[in-house]
Amino acid sequence: MQEESQGRLYDSALMRRLFARLRPYRRALILTVAVLLANAAVQVAGPLLTRYAIDRYIAPAANPAPSLDFVFSSDPRSGLAQVALVYLLAVAAGLFLEYWQQYLMTRTGQLAMFGLRRDALAHLQRLDIAYYDRNPVGRLVTRVTSDVDVLNEMFSTGIVTLIGDLFTLTFVTIAMFRLDAGMTFMLLGVMPFVFAATMRFRAAVAESNRRIRTAVARINSHLQENVTGVPVLQLFNREEQSAREFAAINRSHMDAFKDSITAYGWFYPVVEFLGMFALALLLAYGGLRVRSGELTLGVLVAFLQYGMRFFGPIQDLSEKYNILQSAMAAAERVFALLDEPVGVRPPANPTPVPARGGLAFQDVWFAYKGEDWVLRGVSFHVDPGETVAVVGHTGAGKTTLASLAQRFYDVQRGAVLYGGVDVREFDMRELRRRFGVVPQDPHLFTGTLRENLELGRPASEAAIQAAVERVNLAPFVQSLPGGLAYEVRERGAGLSTGQKQLVAFARALARDPEFLILDEATSSVDTETEMKIRDALDHLVEGRTSIIIAHRLSTIQRADRILVMHRGQVRETGTHQELLAARGLYWKLYQLQYKDQERASIQ
Repeated sequence: MQEESQGRLYDSALMRRLFARLRPYRRALILTVAVLLANAAVQVAGPLLTRYAIDRYIAPAANPAPSLDFVFSSDPRSGLAQVALVYLLAVAAGLFLEYWQQYLMTRTGQLAMFGLRRDALAHLQRLDIAYYDRNPVGRLVTRVTSDVDVLNEMFSTGIVTLIGDLFTLTFVTIAMFRLDAGMTFMLLGVMPFVFAATMRFRAAVAESNRRIRTAVARINSHLQENVTGVPVLQLFNREEQSAREFAAINRSHMDAFKDSITAYGWFYPVVEFLGMFALALLLAYGGLRVRSGELTLGVLVAFLQYGMRFFGPIQDLSEKYNILQSAMAAAERVFALLDEPVGVRPPANPTPVPARGGLAFQDVWFAYKGEDWVLRGVSFHVDPGETVAVVGHTGAGKTTLASLAQRFYDVQRGAVLYGGVDVREFDMRELRRRFGVVPQDPHLFTGTLRENLELGRPASEAAIQAAVERVNLAPFVQSLPGGLAYEVRERGAGLSTGQKQLVAFARALARDPEFLILDEATSSVDTETEMKIRDALDHLVEGRTSIIIAHRLSTIQRADRILVMHRGQVRETGTHQELLAARGLYWKLYQLQYKDQERASIQ
């Protein structure tokens, strides 16, 4: 899985693309950097004020700090009060600057990630159906949610804290060297041990984060698959097995988190101990130098304060190191999604789609994968206003014909023509507007029933009412609270499969399409409803070019022509009576269905 990727600590190409997302907010970025610099300077000011107060007022030294008498009073009482006030103002300024740096960068990161999520969804909607055949929905959800959240964490906390800590470390180190180089080198003497602990911590947390990412992606995939398939799950009493599978995935997520917590649990105390150890050495060494007169008490106290400020950023840097690495892995996956080429692309200069036209397949070969051909040299035509039915065994390629007509896929050989023009020459949105499709498994969206009937293309009240009446949906709509304003839940929960199928019929007709495709459209309705739809079928296809894909031969007997598909080829063509007279594949299918009906009537 792609989640297994660790990601490099730094990838210049990815980082350039990430920061390109921040380019519209460069003013906020510049202001954030200025605030970070000011905050780092404030962090340095506190110990210097402490040193001045001690060496000038509390324990006057023979060689005091540079005089600030032009700022502070020479009187000890007044001077200490003034230094304390300035110190308090510096602390307040630090809090103020900390707030603004977090606010500015968090807001900027959220805006950038808002745009990234929007672009990811827009690209997902442009990708051809073949991409979804290869990628599970759970993985794609992880890209747009979890991976973008990781990038947002990098922008809102990781980068800001990283830059701020680097500024603070730089300023603190410079200030310490200016105070006393010997004591600075003593403090830096523990850094190899801190570095070793940091490398061990980084490796442990990076491995834990990799396992967490993998587990999250598997959790999303498992939930999407099993929640969507709950009816089948319950039908086959598979709840316990599904729960065991989920428990195993969930446990791997928990174990990975536990390992991460363990790493954080030992790392911070180790760095804290090393920091305190360094401060203890400073206290002993500096105390001896103070007694010998080589060092002032103010310098020693300032060093102790700088030491406490020195190791905090190091701890933060170690954590942000892992955030940066996780962000690089997330960025690689997100940009891989955004870079996924669109297989079915619109032409640069599309040809206008004819208002009315026939459909023709010319020696079409098509395979979903490699050369596992689903269609083999298929050729036929549907004249304007003609109704053609397509029958055949499951897997014969019937639904594939409908997908190719709407250009959900591109053929490998041959051509599909609409109005005499290759469908690859049209703008796909304009082409698909010409089609009204009733699929075998209709999909309803959250929203009102009216919104599901219009589905992005507003229709007049008269058109909607006419469509509802023509497919015998009116009694059902009238029985709903609110009628067309009835709120449909996700995937049409609460509606029967037959009711959803009728909504799909009305949706197709409300668009008043030039070309109608019925793909097993009556397979999910009861016999009474099917009879009513069959009676209305003459009116549904009237004035339209139509393709009716069906298993039930009773629904297509009035078609102008019937195509019989077998193993990806058109094996027979003719009217119902002509095909029965030929006593070929169609006759055999008819005999099988007739016998099934005969048995059912006897029972």
